[in-house]
Amino acid sequence: MSVLFRSDVTAIGDYRAELGETPVWCQRTQSLLWVDILAQRVLRYWPETRKTEIHDLPSVTSAVLMTEKRNLFLLVSQDGIHLYDYENKSRQTLCGYPGAEGTRPNEAAIAPDGSLWFGTLDIKEEKNNGAWYRYEAGTDAPEIMLDNVGITNTLVWYEGKVWFADTKKNRFYSANARRINPQKISCFSSGDKSPDGSALAQNGWMITACWGSKCLLRQQINQGELLTLDTVPVPVTQPSCCTFGGPDMTDLYITSARKNLDAPHALEGALLHVQTSTVGVPQNLFKLQKG
Repeated sequence: MSVLFRSDVTAIGDYRAELGETPVWCQRTQSLLWVDILAQRVLRYWPETRKTEIHDLPSVTSAVLMTEKRNLFLLVSQDGIHLYDYENKSRQTLCGYPGAEGTRPNEAAIAPDGSLWFGTLDIKEEKNNGAWYRYEAGTDAPEIMLDNVGITNTLVWYEGKVWFADTKKNRFYSANARRINPQKISCFSSGDKSPDGSALAQNGWMITACWGSKCLLRQQINQGELLTLDTVPVPVTQPSCCTFGGPDMTDLYITSARKNLDAPHALEGALLHVQTSTVGVPQNLFKLQKG
């Protein structure tokens, strides 16, 4: 058993995503939400009953995120940013999608100040025409913070900095926690691993799903530096993201993808679960009013 894992990694349910992404733990309802981007679906798992609910969406959506209001979520979609009334399955558009033609949204998370941060990428994953954006409720459009990005991934905040990644370049970056200043970015190599989505522990561990490598990467954030500790194997080829959850925030949920696999085995695309030795940082909530 690894330093990180305290149980076997197991699959939850029978659902297998084409591109599972952006899991978030809702502490108010003790449930997990995530998306299947290519299938245009929001999924919600209830550990107490072991039931998974599936909602179909009208457009490609890369993230479902929590707001200040119970069961009102934020959708980051190719046709805009929306509030999603989960019980009524209805959307209210807040603003349009700002990305370049031929792109779609990808990584997204709520910052400590209650704003939405999200990235875009080239649908064919060939061009460096992706970008990072920041959006506050009540503003007309998202604000671009960084352009010329390959594949936007990872968003965690720690020690007054935001950490993010470009999967195409195998790089992690850090910048000011409130805005990305292109002139003041620190860069860190991820070696031969392709970083996808990450989860943050209270002790500063950043746990990153490594696309195509069948593992998670465990790193320590400490005073602006990023130290690689180890890798931990998982039973899927393309782990895509992870998040802490459970009553005491010690469970880790891991999404995965079947996308582009010639002969996917039975677990590819599954939502995975494992108990850990550390405690995760709770999700931030999107502020529904500016200020």
